[in-house]
Amino acid sequence: MDGTKVSPRSAGALAGILDSAEIERFIAELEDTRWTGRPGYPLRAMVGVALAKSLYSIPTWTRTVALVREHDALREAIGGECPSVYAAYRFAAKLRAYSHLLDECIARVLDRLHRENPDFGRDLAIDASDLPAYANGQRYVSKGGRERERFSDPDASWGHRSAVSTRKGGGFYGYKVQAAVCARTDLPVAWQVETAGSHESNYVAPLLDAARSRGFTAETTALDMGYDNNRVYAECEDRDSRPIIPLRETPGVKRGDHRPPECEHGTWAFAGSDPSRGRSKWRCPTGECKPGSRWIKADRLRPLVPRETKRWKSLYRGRASVEREFGRLKHEWALLPLRVRGIERVRLHADLTILAKLACALARGAPLAAGP
Repeated sequence: MDGTKVSPRSAGALAGILDSAEIERFIAELEDTRWTGRPGYPLRAMVGVALAKSLYSIPTWTRTVALVREHDALREAIGGECPSVYAAYRFAAKLRAYSHLLDECIARVLDRLHRENPDFGRDLAIDASDLPAYANGQRYVSKGGRERERFSDPDASWGHRSAVSTRKGGGFYGYKVQAAVCARTDLPVAWQVETAGSHESNYVAPLLDAARSRGFTAETTALDMGYDNNRVYAECEDRDSRPIIPLRETPGVKRGDHRPPECEHGTWAFAGSDPSRGRSKWRCPTGECKPGSRWIKADRLRPLVPRETKRWKSLYRGRASVEREFGRLKHEWALLPLRVRGIERVRLHADLTILAKLACALARGAPLAAGP
């Protein structure tokens, strides 16, 4: 770790996170789980090292402990004592055993962010991103040879990812993180780690339910074209959240079934919607038709927020928030590269990474970004 520099402000940020009421309560709850044996390292130090790993974008416990050991400001922030590498691994196992305490801590942090920013979580963006496994990702033993049967991470599976920058799209071996992100603040509200073979459209309802259980009622949910199917629309509407999804080129779209109604006077104009009835109102451009307006049942082709409106276009631009957040979590908060194997360890790694991001936003008083 020679040459690694940590600014005093960074060490102060870690101290501020550990001093927050939500993290202090988490430390106290973990303290209550100690019932026998020698005292061990202080839990403030253990939680501090766990959060520092993401705060300073370090992929391994070994490098994290080495960083804390070498810097007086970081040691002082976590209480003056630096745990050993073995203690860090044992603490990770403890967090997996008491994952409900970690979930409750995350919920408290999100609740406080919501109380300070009432619009937090009002508009959500949902997507999935790849997490290549810490394993040999070659599908075949040799070129033209048989397919590999054993992997160092047996919990992972094969999946597909899109092309990004210079990286080609195609198959990869690992996991996917499904996330619902606030389109106004770019902060995660709910997330779930599954194997790469699971299709992302199956997790829209669980993510919206998880967000609702944490006190967030999403008025709109923006998703990309891969989520364009009747089931996703129904799941969003059943949870009173308007789906904002571009259309795929299905036969109905090719026929033009998605276009607004027309008459001899021209194309009808959108005149509002009634979510309780599941219908939208369209009006004759001149009003000469009898009746001059009519209600049309909303569906995938004609949603309650029509794609032709400025509101739909503004809301769909908010979908980029989930892409931005995936980039930050991966490259600035050490969500990647994975250095753990097994889905439970990967889930813990994702939870600690996102908790560090949320707690840091809470400590610095993250402002509410201007939404659509």
